[in-house]
Amino acid sequence: MYVGIYGFGSIGRLIAREAVERGHEIVGVVDIDRDLVGKDVGDLLGIGSLGIEVTDDVDILANADVVIHATGSYLDKVFNQIVYVLGMGIDVVSTCETLAYPYYRYPVLAIKLNEVALDSGAAVLGTGINPGLLLDTLVTVVASSISSIKYVKAIRSVDASKRRESFRKKIGIGLDIDKARDMLRRGELTGHVGYAESVYLISHAGDLQLTKIVEEQEPVASEEDIEVGGVKVGKGSCKGVKGYGAGYVGDREVIRVEFQAYVGAPEYEEITVIGKNYSVTWRSSGTPGDQGTAAVVLNIAEKIKRVPPGLHLMTDLLPFKIRFSL
Repeated sequence: MYVGIYGFGSIGRLIAREAVERGHEIVGVVDIDRDLVGKDVGDLLGIGSLGIEVTDDVDILANADVVIHATGSYLDKVFNQIVYVLGMGIDVVSTCETLAYPYYRYPVLAIKLNEVALDSGAAVLGTGINPGLLLDTLVTVVASSISSIKYVKAIRSVDASKRRESFRKKIGIGLDIDKARDMLRRGELTGHVGYAESVYLISHAGDLQLTKIVEEQEPVASEEDIEVGGVKVGKGSCKGVKGYGAGYVGDREVIRVEFQAYVGAPEYEEITVIGKNYSVTWRSSGTPGDQGTAAVVLNIAEKIKRVPPGLHLMTDLLPFKIRFSL
């Protein structure tokens, strides 16, 4: 498979390295970082020269079978990037969190993106570990064993000291707690993006019409001086974030997803599905986020040619629906 990489930050590099290890050929890498442009891709990956250089010319991707897009979290900021690639008739798998279910925040852009993809004969899909798998698609798989679903709750807990530096920065680790809270409120810290998208992916899989969705996120203060995995956080400083997204039908909460990422947090995912006659709880020992994202994105990219043109959602790729009975 001929792979193009659009965005060569930490996630883009991880995906590129994994693609090479799987035997795929990297045909082009695009990034606007002047410190990267002109450098050999293989040298940047630490695997020896590949004979191709990072460029800011998107046309270098024209010979790709699929382009992995990993530049931003918000569809309105990356829409033109994705449209340009689709316009070349190339399938796109993107790590853009809000593309996982774009109809919530960007309904007009979602419609336009679908039109461009259909006109170009290409497929486009937003995915990753979260949103994309753990708090939505996997939840749907677990829920498929229950015929009449009353309530769904999914939790993911991550030890932020094990995550990349850029992730730790976006959740405000080490900042004064009041400053972190203010920066989260103003959007200067993104924290986790995708609570609502995960909720909507689950509701969409069950043809459930939500009447309201609530998202909340806040910094977590350290109660003492701590050092975990080489990451130091002073007492009273921000050690990470926690938040949730909840979907309602009327006044009743039906779907809830929770995410916490802070230094020293336990690592696990837990999914509970309450049914009319019985309930199921599934729990894991935790999933490495960055490596998991690379795996999910490439696993989808390797099969996207089998998907018809247009804008797709992860839960639509499943061979079944789920059923809510409220």
